[in-house]
Formats: sequence, C-alpha cells, structure tokens
Amino acid sequence: MNHLRVSGLRKRYGEQEVVAGIDLELRPGECFGLLGPNGAGKTTTLRLCLGLIDPDGGEIEVLGLPVPARAREARRRTGVVPQADNLDPDFTVEENLLVYGRYFGLRQAEARARIPALLEFAGLSARAASRIQTLSGGMKRRLTLARALINDPDLIFLDEPTTGLDPQARHLIWERLRQLLNQGKTVFLTTHFMDEAERLAHRLAIMDRGRIIAHGAPRELIAKHIEPQVVEVYGDGAGRWAREFGQAHSERCEQTGETIFCYTHDADSLVHHLDQRSGLRYLHRPANLEDVFLKLTGRELRD
Repeated sequence: MNHLRVSGLRKRYGEQEVVAGIDLELRPGECFGLLGPNGAGKTTTLRLCLGLIDPDGGEIEVLGLPVPARAREARRRTGVVPQADNLDPDFTVEENLLVYGRYFGLRQAEARARIPALLEFAGLSARAASRIQTLSGGMKRRLTLARALINDPDLIFLDEPTTGLDPQARHLIWERLRQLLNQGKTVFLTTHFMDEAERLAHRLAIMDRGRIIAHGAPRELIAKHIEPQVVEVYGDGAGRWAREFGQAHSERCEQTGETIFCYTHDADSLVHHLDQRSGLRYLHRPANLEDVFLKLTGRELRD
C-alpha cells in the first residue's frame, strides 16, 4: 500500500487554479521530493494532503485513509514540520514535546518516556529545561523535527525544513532525515534547495503553476533533460566569448546576469579555449538537478 496517493487533485482560489489536476504517490520507506518555484503550489498540495483545506476535485488517500473525510484519523499517524517554527515560547524544550504529545492522545507518562530519545535525536539532551528564546535557529528546527516524531509517525511531511539555516545546521538536519529513512519512515519533502533534494530524495516531482512538469529519480531527470557537462563562464567579455566561440562548441548556451552556462557532452574544446583566455574565469562541472530545474521552470525571478 502506498503511504500517499493523490489523483487528479485540484484547488482554486478565485480565478487562479493553484493545484491543477496533479497525480502523486509515495511508497513506504522512501523520501519523495516536491520541487517548484515560489507560487508553484507545493505548500497548498501539502495542506490538501493533510486535510487542512478541502480540494475542489480529485482524490487523496493518506496511509490508506481517504482525505479529507478521515483526515483527523490519518493525521494521528503523520508528523509535520511546517515552513516556520511554531514552537510555544512560553514552554521549555521538554514542555513543548509534552504538550504536543497531548494532541495525539498520548498519556503524559508515555510522552515522557519518548522524550529522552527524541532529545538525543535532535542533539538537545542538555537543553531540555531551556526556554525556546534561548535556542539558535538550528536548534529550533531540530526541535520542530523531534516534535513531529512524538507520535512515532509512519509518514512525515517536511515543508522546506532547512530554509534559513546555515550550512552546518542544514547538514545536521540532513543526517537526521537519513536516520529516519533508515528506520523505514516515509518522508514527503518540499524544498527550494536542489542539493537537498538530490541528496535525500529517492524520487521527486517538479511542480510549476499548479502542474507536475517532470518526475523521476534525480539522476534520471538529469540524464533525461540536461547535457552531462556544464561550463560556467564569468568575467568581462563572457557574453562576447559565448557569441564568438561558446555557442558553436556546445549544444546550448544560456546567460544569467554576467554568467554564461554552456551545456555540452564534451567540454574539452571549451575548457582548452578558456585556458588560453585571460580575464575570463570558468567552472567545469557535471550537470545537476538545479540545471534541470532552471531549464524546466525558467530563470526569471518569481515573487
């Protein structure tokens, strides 16, 4: 049984169809990533799956239960890490976990028995009595993740879990998420970070303007949509170099700001030519998920 199944899902606000007939499924024990620019419909999709808002069409099944009809029952077996930390500042770290456990009907003794392992998981064992205001951003994020596990959920929804964190905190969150996957948990991840999706997701979908425009394993999407090698060229004269040489020796060239992106199956001629040019800097790298994302959704800024 899939832990999440979405079929023909639709949601409209006024004239705008925010979710426009999408299909998704999450298999037990996998991390599924939902990617998209701002306004693509990711958070609305997550809220629909949790039964927090009602769809205008389509079907949702969470852990075998129809949503929204049995959403409350389904949510008892899920964990949620929202975009913004909504920890209670009036309570300590431990009290936040205890109070949250009540929402799932946990007896206080049962919740207390789970808290030491959750605090260890979050790296907060020494901060059980600390007030929320004294925690760093990374600590708050780890506590929010630990809180989402108080009911030992089968399915965990994470809405942009590492936004605003420094690199060290992000890597620690990734390590904890891999631990959850190793324990057999199923994870539904929305993120703006392509490296995060590429590291964690077994499969993913790219969403834009309410529709799924691509789906598959990260490496499959890269192989399908992008030439395998990328040369990024910077500096004064990069645009002229692209017109005079780069475009003729690569399958595709794009410019963003002062940077030229050359996509190719063989970068040797590009790299050799750039090595002879002064005033230009370059980076030669393999194609990645961000290249796929930008090709499919465009490079223009989204508000």
